[in-house]
Amino acid sequence: MLGVIGVGAIGAAIVAGLSEGCDAPAILLSPRNAKTVAELDATYPNVRVADSNQALVDQSDVVLLCVRPVDARRVMSDLTFRDQSLISVLAGVPIKALRELAPPVRDIVRAIPLPAVSARRGITPLYPATEPARSLFNRLGRVIEVADETVFDRYSAATATLAAHFLYMHQISNWLAAHGIAHTQAQHYVAAMFAELASSLKGRDPDFQELMHEHATPGGINELFCQVMGEEGAWKTVDAGLDRVWQALMDRQNGG
Repeated sequence: MLGVIGVGAIGAAIVAGLSEGCDAPAILLSPRNAKTVAELDATYPNVRVADSNQALVDQSDVVLLCVRPVDARRVMSDLTFRDQSLISVLAGVPIKALRELAPPVRDIVRAIPLPAVSARRGITPLYPATEPARSLFNRLGRVIEVADETVFDRYSAATATLAAHFLYMHQISNWLAAHGIAHTQAQHYVAAMFAELASSLKGRDPDFQELMHEHATPGGINELFCQVMGEEGAWKTVDAGLDRVWQALMDRQNGG
């Protein structure tokens, strides 16, 4: 039995991905976030809802922890674990801290699932990449086996750029709207542009510099835009943002 504590966006995506097809495992959900939990329970026959988090832990061989990092201590402090497997998707919470929160569990794995796991197209870093976590996430796409926790946290830092991707698209559509294009039409146009770019990455080994040159005709408008972004320091800002996120993760681990 797989028990999922914390059924937000990522928890729900994992449940959906695992529940598609004829080989769906039995899944037990924590009772909070009632609307999402009820929808998953009604959609998938392999899913049911636990009476409490403790009841979930008692009935599960594998516990998947998907709560917010700031809520981890509060959620886990009242739970009694046994010799079972714990998979955590909590950013910035190291194995050592998880062991302190969930004694006597020793089999603890950290994972960084992305939303594409819902369609079984995920690519999920695991540390350490042990069973049953490896098999679980291989069902949802493929696994990156990470041998060092510091390297794992670098992957975690990179995921902090996801929201900025949508803010970038928002900025472009707002510019169009400010220059006479209907807001909804601008949003649909920008969404279509980037959806096409994303689809072009499927089934290939991406070389982002090469792809940039494919889209930046010499003397053309894409080349000009890249030039302006560089002159304005946009690319250095990306490095600065990732460095700050990395430091925040390290501070969180060290109690800072």
